[in-house]
Amino acid sequence: MGQPKIGGTAKVCAVIGDPIAHSLSPAIHNAAFRSLGMDLVYVPFRVRASELKAAIEGIRSLRVLGVNVTMPHKTRVVPLLDTIEKTALQIGAVNTIVRNDGRLRGYNTDGQAALAVLQSLAGSLSGRRAVILGAGGAARAIVYYLSKTVDSIAILNRTRSKGSSIATKIARLRGITCRSCGLNKASLQRELGQADLLINTIPSESFARFGSILIQEGLVRQDMVVFDVNYEHKNDFLGNAKLARAKATDGLDMLVRQAALSFTLWTGREAPIDIMREAAIRARATW
Repeated sequence: MGQPKIGGTAKVCAVIGDPIAHSLSPAIHNAAFRSLGMDLVYVPFRVRASELKAAIEGIRSLRVLGVNVTMPHKTRVVPLLDTIEKTALQIGAVNTIVRNDGRLRGYNTDGQAALAVLQSLAGSLSGRRAVILGAGGAARAIVYYLSKTVDSIAILNRTRSKGSSIATKIARLRGITCRSCGLNKASLQRELGQADLLINTIPSESFARFGSILIQEGLVRQDMVVFDVNYEHKNDFLGNAKLARAKATDGLDMLVRQAALSFTLWTGREAPIDIMREAAIRARATW
């Protein structure tokens, strides 16, 4: 499909995170810009935690049009922006920044994208009992949207206090059962025995041990819906979940859907989501 159209009036969009080399977002967005003949280019920037404030000022001074924010900056970036959209403020995490008249405004497209994926996989989520592994920015967004429909949510995280702050906020906001537990074998056994919706937001390199426990202990069942927000195409945990006849999927479609929402926030145009999905699949196949 050739290179993105880049001229003297080109504008830049970007993704910031650490690590960032694995990101499929440049392939997704550049394919979208190219398909619509837009004078835009999307680039990845590795930004360490100590560099985040300086990076945000750089975005402002270089007139970057829009930015995606990935781990580990989704919560840390919030106080560095000029304004935060209401839903993102309630979530407490930002994955999309829009520059407008020199001011930076934060949004969150993760939760809406994840909810769409889960509904396409499971149909109605009403009455579901959900277990969320992890308590980072993606988990915050997913819990916020899930809490509108499910009956209960258990957040399991290695640092229990992080999960507790989310659970307390959601319980007050929605009036549903939302609790926090440590992430260990005992809590996995207890909470998954009662759940029918399992969502992992822990990075794949950290999740391997817990994924093995889930399979070895037979905690993934046929009546479960299993969603791993990681989008590596080779995933032993999801493969085994499917062998257990659970409905299971990875995070590629969530990535594409949140990217489409970000695209529209930056450009005001409808995203070519099919082209974006095809680009993501092609890019992942080269890993």
